[in-house]
Amino acid sequence: MLAVAHVLGWLLATFALTYTLPVGCALLLRDGLTGRFLLAAAITAAVGLLLATVTAHGRRELKPRDGFLLVTLGWVLLSAAAAVPLLLAVPGLGFSAAFFEAMSGLTTTGSTVLTGLDALPPSLNLWRHTLHWIGGLGIIVMALAVLPLLGVGGMQLYKGQAPGAVKDERLAPRIRETARQLWVVYTLITVAGIVALRICRMSWFDAICHAFSAVGLGGFSTHDRSIAWFDSPAIELVLTALMLVAALNFARHIVALRRLSLGTYRQDPEARAIFAILALSVIGVATLLMAHGVYPDFLVALRHASFNVVSQATTSGLTSQDYQQWPVFAPWWMLFLSCIVCSTGSTGGGIKMFRTLLLARQAGREMQLLIHPAAVAPLRIGGRPIPAGVGSSVLAFIFVYFMTVALLTFAMLLTGMGFGDAAAAVVASINNTAHGFGAPGGVHNFHSLSSVQMWICTSAMLLGRLEVFSVIVLFRPAYWRR
Repeated sequence: MLAVAHVLGWLLATFALTYTLPVGCALLLRDGLTGRFLLAAAITAAVGLLLATVTAHGRRELKPRDGFLLVTLGWVLLSAAAAVPLLLAVPGLGFSAAFFEAMSGLTTTGSTVLTGLDALPPSLNLWRHTLHWIGGLGIIVMALAVLPLLGVGGMQLYKGQAPGAVKDERLAPRIRETARQLWVVYTLITVAGIVALRICRMSWFDAICHAFSAVGLGGFSTHDRSIAWFDSPAIELVLTALMLVAALNFARHIVALRRLSLGTYRQDPEARAIFAILALSVIGVATLLMAHGVYPDFLVALRHASFNVVSQATTSGLTSQDYQQWPVFAPWWMLFLSCIVCSTGSTGGGIKMFRTLLLARQAGREMQLLIHPAAVAPLRIGGRPIPAGVGSSVLAFIFVYFMTVALLTFAMLLTGMGFGDAAAAVVASINNTAHGFGAPGGVHNFHSLSSVQMWICTSAMLLGRLEVFSVIVLFRPAYWRR
């Protein structure tokens, strides 16, 4: 425990450096928040250094089991630290709302409790989007370094191809090398997105903020109307491309960059399934919108279906239309897609495509054995055999995932919320997507929630981002035994 606390102290102290961006923005644009961000940075750094100093005598090399405690407490502490500028800068904002906003940012969920985003001080808007960008990279590193220890599927396909192949035995120095390469690729994609958005006539400020959101697959925007404020097909196209890239496994991006070849994507069973499902869904939703007369012609319907289906399915949550006014099938289908579409090792949330493919293969295998009981039918995905035990682990994960959704939905029902809104809010939160919520026109703003409802959604965000098991395992007495 002391070793984990020591690392958490340094993590907090390092996190204080991230305030450089909003401080620079506040100084450049003179929005009056420089002092408040400096105070928040000082508090974060002081608490982090104090924790690191007090626990220095317990320093040791971390073990695999320490990873679960580290990522859980890390996300909670960093969210608490990230909430400090919001508390200092937004009048009347309570701790529950500020923590919700910060957790939504770091988990790249993108649901917001703030209104009047257009009039929000620029440095505060930049801070919210910076949380998306930092959280997105943290998610990828966690997927490569910690989550394989759970054995619930995904990274087994990539261990032989990811640079500095992930070790199960310990959090090895190779993980640091992998993280460095991920940082480079992640930054390159972000810079390319910023430049492309600027070419599409976004301001530099909006381009930076929305590139941070799209690459992190978060739903924060600088405008209450989100991407609808720009009303630009070119901007929507660039953001769609960024979201698709971010929804793929970043280990694939590293390999593609190394080889200067797109062949690695064609070999990826997750990528093939993702593009096939999205293509069918976009065409299907566009056809549905045309059939109901929502848009005057198919090209307009295809434009809005493409952006919003990809955004919701990849768990980003940026919106160009109030899709809650579409036929009811569309928003619920998009919410369903957010459960399965994103790839393992991406910045997205949900169950992930690998587990979906595995369960589909498992179901096919069981039906084959019913017909041919003596058949030898090993589980394979993309031509690779799946290690024994992964299938049962994935089934256990899916069971826990849906039980968590059910229990949290019942908790929301206890607060007096209707079933449709309760289910949508919980599923969106656990999938880390800013899905439409409440009456048409709400555009995924959660400011009307009570404090209790905010904490339920905040818990769902954390559980979803840390793949449920990483948190639940900490409540097992066996975890704390030596």
